Amino acid sequence: MLRSLILVLSLLTALPLWAAEVQVLPGTGSLAKAIAGASPGDVLKLEPGRYEGGVVIDRPLTLTGGGAALIDGLGAGTVVTIDAPDVAVRGMTVTGSGMDSAALDAGIKILKKADRAVVEDNRLLGNLHGVDVHGGRDAQVRDNIIEGTRNPRMNDRGNGIYVWNAPGTLVEGNSVRWGRDGIFSNASRTGTYRNNLFRDLRFAVHYMYTNDSEVSGNVSIGNHLGYAIMFSNKVVVKDNLSLSDISHGVMLNYANNADVSGNLVRGGANRCTFIYNAHKNLIYGNRFEGCNIGIHFTAGSERNALTGNAFIGNRTQVKYVGTRDVEWSFEGRGNYWSDHPGFDLDGDGIADSPFRPNDLMDHILWSQPAASLLTGAPAVQLIRWAQASFPATLPGGVVDSAPLMTAPTIAVPSEYTVMEAEAVARRNESGLDDIDVDDFTSH
Repeated sequence: MLRSLILVLSLLTALPLWAAEVQVLPGTGSLAKAIAGASPGDVLKLEPGRYEGGVVIDRPLTLTGGGAALIDGLGAGTVVTIDAPDVAVRGMTVTGSGMDSAALDAGIKILKKADRAVVEDNRLLGNLHGVDVHGGRDAQVRDNIIEGTRNPRMNDRGNGIYVWNAPGTLVEGNSVRWGRDGIFSNASRTGTYRNNLFRDLRFAVHYMYTNDSEVSGNVSIGNHLGYAIMFSNKVVVKDNLSLSDISHGVMLNYANNADVSGNLVRGGANRCTFIYNAHKNLIYGNRFEGCNIGIHFTAGSERNALTGNAFIGNRTQVKYVGTRDVEWSFEGRGNYWSDHPGFDLDGDGIADSPFRPNDLMDHILWSQPAASLLTGAPAVQLIRWAQASFPATLPGGVVDSAPLMTAPTIAVPSEYTVMEAEAVARRNESGLDDIDVDDFTSH
């Protein structure tokens, strides 16, 4: 009984007994003064108008702006710093951070031990980084509109949402445009990044050393690269859209034990998917359509299972240079290939003949690009006919022993189709800038 009584008393003393709703009016230093005078648990209601930034929230508070309050950092440092647990910032416009990359200037920064922060329903405009979750656990960044800087050099911009060493972060329902990366998650774990929209960025989602986490239901339109999962383990990448991204739709670079499923990549990327030194990944139920290369598979990637995917209308369905056969079916179910002239006489949905997407001439063309001048020569066509007729002469490569007869369909809402067409038109008019996503050392 005594222990129970002590526990109840401890909980009561930890709660704010006199939490109040405090009205804050615009004015020089008014927001900083309101924070300094507030008690833990208070709700500060900012009336419409402009407030000076550079404020630090050092106790559990809620800031609400009703969509009409603007906090301006006046071009110096971070606009709002959260340095206490259980802080919420809602309904604000936050702008005017500094542009110091070394200091990670941001619209809103969540520091270590500022756990359970909520950043919701805000507009973060023109800041270096939109939201920097810098060590706080279990943060929630939801339903914000984030528009970054438009520096001509994309690599010199900041990220929409930067997550560093912040386990349990939820990033959901945000719209992120311009800046560098939509979400850059670095040295973190157990995060969930879902149902966000990314446009006009370098990477939509960029993972480095982020484990046991989920990227799902996101939409990437017109970015240089959609979803880059790098040096990370046990990541779920599912039900995302990559529409007219420029270089890659999905990249697995030194990524292991990932579950990649239900994603659509379409619309002219150089590679729909790039798998580089990535092992033991399950890749299923995806649709890779209209890219220069459907899937580029290289650098000794081993023990990956690919099944139930669709490769449709890619100029080269698979690019794989190897001397041994790699089976791309699993438990009697392979993938759909738009260029496989197969038959299904028994009606089981599986083609009656296996499919090899590459032949000897593909290997020669990849290793000796100058040989492409001979592509239409009769001798080349004779070699390809002979290999198709006598598979034993093939040099090794991808084999699908159970190709599917029908492709999985993944619907795209009409509003995203409109955005996709606009992104393609802008790209055709302006060309590309300084980004090179193949330079891994720059990441």
